[in-house]
Amino acid sequence: MTTAVQVRTATVTVAKRPALHREGRAAYLFLAPSLLFFCVFLILPFIFAVVLAFSDWGGFDLGTIKFAGIKNFSDVLSFDGTFVKPILVNTLLFAFGSVVMATVGSVLVAYCIDRLSFQGFWRVLYFLPVVATVVAIGNVWKMMYQPAGLINGILNKLGVNSIGFLSDASYALPSVTVVHAWASIGGAVLILTAGLKAIPGMYYEAAEVDGANSWHMFWQITLPLLRPSLLFVLITQFIAGLQSFALIIVMTGDGGPVNATNVAAFEMYQQAFKFGAWGTASAMAMVLFVVIFVITLVQLWIARRRGEETS
Repeated sequence: MTTAVQVRTATVTVAKRPALHREGRAAYLFLAPSLLFFCVFLILPFIFAVVLAFSDWGGFDLGTIKFAGIKNFSDVLSFDGTFVKPILVNTLLFAFGSVVMATVGSVLVAYCIDRLSFQGFWRVLYFLPVVATVVAIGNVWKMMYQPAGLINGILNKLGVNSIGFLSDASYALPSVTVVHAWASIGGAVLILTAGLKAIPGMYYEAAEVDGANSWHMFWQITLPLLRPSLLFVLITQFIAGLQSFALIIVMTGDGGPVNATNVAAFEMYQQAFKFGAWGTASAMAMVLFVVIFVITLVQLWIARRRGEETS
């Protein structure tokens, strides 16, 4: 009896294998367009950028690529140059400042929206900056930052002298950072409001019975249970901040004044398309990739130590 059952099981297993192979081939066939797109527009450009990072190339003619060893990296990472300081320092300050402001602002906004009526309307309202183009956002804030703009007009009414938000090296980077954080709040609000909706209401009911006030509920219930969503927001916002440069172009034009708003992605753009130094730009891209990779790993490591996950 046992032998007969084993034979039938083996026969069924053998019969299933062709079907599984057919399903596998069909799955790969449907995935082929996405895999092709991934290889052509992500994998191959990344490999080409790594090759260029160790080469000297002026662009256009692939036959003029010359191997340069680590010269590009030694030039980029030299403390005598401008990439490490102030450009890379500006990049980290820009990313860190925008992440802190956007995360704190989105948590407060999401928490308030979760307790208001017409929540869909408020979510759409705060999401509008995400839909708007960077050019539109940058130009509107650029006009408000002007000496005769809205913000300086309000300051003048309060008895404060006009501030050169984009012309003074001390204020230029913080001013652009504020705009980037403001424009990033909408996307984070959607993620955090979804995280808030996933928190069971019985926790708040039990805390209310125990006499906890809104402040205690926020710190002891909302924030701890919102940490997976916060982790996702922090990682994605930090990566976006380190890669951002379009807003810099719109608001300052050339990363000025005196490189005060020049960031790594913008310098890469200038080296490649303005100066034709594709090898130097690729080396900068590799350095920025390592910085983003390390920061993301640190964030994930800290989250794992706390027992948090993004899913």
